[in-house]
Amino acid sequence: MAAPTSSASACSGERWPPLESSPEVFNQFMWSLGVPRGEAEFHDVYGLDADALAMVPQPVLAVVFCFPDPPEDPAAPPEQVSATEDKQESLDGVYFIKQIDSLGNACGTIALLHAVGNACSEISLLENSGLDLFFKSTASMDPYERARVLEKDDDMARAHSLAANAGDTEIGDIVEEHYVCFTTLNGTLYELDGIKGGPIKHGPSSPESLLQDAVNVIKVMMQRIPNSVNFNVMVLSRKLK
Repeated sequence: MAAPTSSASACSGERWPPLESSPEVFNQFMWSLGVPRGEAEFHDVYGLDADALAMVPQPVLAVVFCFPDPPEDPAAPPEQVSATEDKQESLDGVYFIKQIDSLGNACGTIALLHAVGNACSEISLLENSGLDLFFKSTASMDPYERARVLEKDDDMARAHSLAANAGDTEIGDIVEEHYVCFTTLNGTLYELDGIKGGPIKHGPSSPESLLQDAVNVIKVMMQRIPNSVNFNVMVLSRKLK
């Protein structure tokens, strides 16, 4: 499984350049925003077989998947979107942000926010840090309102740009990869993709089975893009104390 050099939606924007898909980039980004180094860390997943998954540090709090944008498949079954785009109460308690056009290539940042935002019960953020203030200020907002706050958040945009510049690979003009996040809440596996209408349910799951459950969905997604090896999987794992 080859790692993409970067990830982004089809949108573009100088304020939100694409992020390289690497744990080093995501860790520095996350730590700079207020997740203590001793709390959590991103790691690469080097394969999707049982032996490779057994090497992944546990407990896993979220799974982040970077992949080429697939072509539209009219034969694909409808997704179980668990939220309408204008009703916060329909989100089933999942923290979700829409990726509006003005957020450009911010899908990496949105995936990070989805990962950390849905693991706040497991991660202690530094008080008054960028992430702490962002999650507190947007807790009662709907996904579009959260997107508008992110769009105007200069500190978050600055941290995003620094993370984008920290990658080892030069980013081209056309970026065709995209990030999504998988998390489990209340016994259900959710796919969190800011360009979708809401969190997508993928059946029963648990913190212990999150990685394997997410990998089962990821394998199906990869089968829809048979002519590419440009995939990368990372996990956000809590550090044991």
